[in-house]
Amino acid sequence: MRQRRSYGRMLVVSTMVGCLEVALTAVVVLLYVRTQPPPDTATDPTTLAAGLLSLGMIVAVAAVLLTLLFVLPAVALADLLGRRIGGGREAWWWVPPAVAALVAPPVWAFAAYNDVATRPVLVFWAVATAALAAGALIARPRRPGLTGRVALWGTALVAGTGLLGALGLATGLLPAYEPPVIAPAALPGTWTDHTSGRMTFAADGTVTASGVGEHAPYDHPSGPSRRCSGSGTWSYEPGRGPRTQEVRIHVPGCSWPPWSIGGTPREPTIQLPVGPPNSGRLYKLRKITPHP
Repeated sequence: MRQRRSYGRMLVVSTMVGCLEVALTAVVVLLYVRTQPPPDTATDPTTLAAGLLSLGMIVAVAAVLLTLLFVLPAVALADLLGRRIGGGREAWWWVPPAVAALVAPPVWAFAAYNDVATRPVLVFWAVATAALAAGALIARPRRPGLTGRVALWGTALVAGTGLLGALGLATGLLPAYEPPVIAPAALPGTWTDHTSGRMTFAADGTVTASGVGEHAPYDHPSGPSRRCSGSGTWSYEPGRGPRTQEVRIHVPGCSWPPWSIGGTPREPTIQLPVGPPNSGRLYKLRKITPHP
């Protein structure tokens, strides 16, 4: 006699799958971030840990609600369709269409109410269907010990992805971010900060600054900076590699340490650290016009 389906166990397993899917996505995103230029303001580790803890609780509650609203009804609907249409057999292939049918009304109602374009709605609907269908398909078998196996293999998948990504970054198989290697010819032109500060480099080695920020070594990252203007000279030092390139700017009355290189080959930046060492805060100038 076939074992009766336990919807309580399905609730636990599907919720666990949802949390593991979010954890796997977070690991992939963190690995991807390591391949991109750093932000102007680094995230404080304490703030990040608190945010992840709060997010984890929200994800767990959301996974329970989504399981109750979509996964369990989809499994029940798939079983019903299998018995009525499939000759009494409960077939797994009814689950994805059942999930898609249950997810469609709220997604399309939200899109219609907010006048969202069709393409992103279709993408979201497909992703939501795939994620919820995965939870339903994993949770529906009546095998003993399913909860423990899902917890073990799901955790192993998330940890393994993180480990392989870290190894890839360490060995170079996954290209970690490095500043672009530039040449002196790339500097002439106008560079600007996030406000109105400008630095205009000329090919003859002269430079004109207008309202460019000047920070003392231990200024608070969120504090105001003194603005400096004037004319002077610049020079480029290639260093020993991408991370040791420097642009030295000498303007009377202004005091800037050597600027490092950041950004991407298409959108390079010159930048200075702000605040205490290792604070992660950067003051950046981005090139907006080439040298005429």
